[in-house]
Amino acid sequence: MTSPSNAGCERTDRVAEYALRALPASEHSAFEVHLEQCRECRRELEALRPIVAAFVDWPTDVLRPPTPLWDRLAQRIGIDPMAGSSPADERGWREEPPWKEVAPGISCKLLATDRARERVSMLVRLAPGVAYPPHSHAGVEELHLLEGELWIEDRKLFPGDYNRAEPGTSDNRVWSETGCTCVLVTSFTDSLR
Repeated sequence: MTSPSNAGCERTDRVAEYALRALPASEHSAFEVHLEQCRECRRELEALRPIVAAFVDWPTDVLRPPTPLWDRLAQRIGIDPMAGSSPADERGWREEPPWKEVAPGISCKLLATDRARERVSMLVRLAPGVAYPPHSHAGVEELHLLEGELWIEDRKLFPGDYNRAEPGTSDNRVWSETGCTCVLVTSFTDSLR
């Protein structure tokens, strides 16, 4: 059990699923018990409430795309939609991928690798004040900001913003003053400068 003063709770990444009602039903009750006992997860939930509340005005077909769309997305990023048939594995993973610190203040969670297209899909977290190294794009890079704020050159992104970079372009300055989390789909042959 998690103690109320627990710092660095390993379950905070599940709070967003709970807030969006995307947590599997089999885990819902146990997670509510955890929330009662974990101050960090409760704070994370409170921070997400304004974002979730903003979804009220969104069309439901945007929030909950039809199953064929989810299947196409899973196929595109390399997850077998049929592999996730058990309730504990609705995302097609045998177990959830871990966060890995790849550089000081930069952590990644690998979601899928498409070797044929030389693409990788991942969640990326930047700690407050951290910059991503300057890099050149070997293929299309797609970034969707989930939380925090992110600067790409002179453009400031906010949660929900999308950025697309074309092959052959470069990013010299990518950093976050607040810290951030994003979904990044990019070529694994990008080059750091």
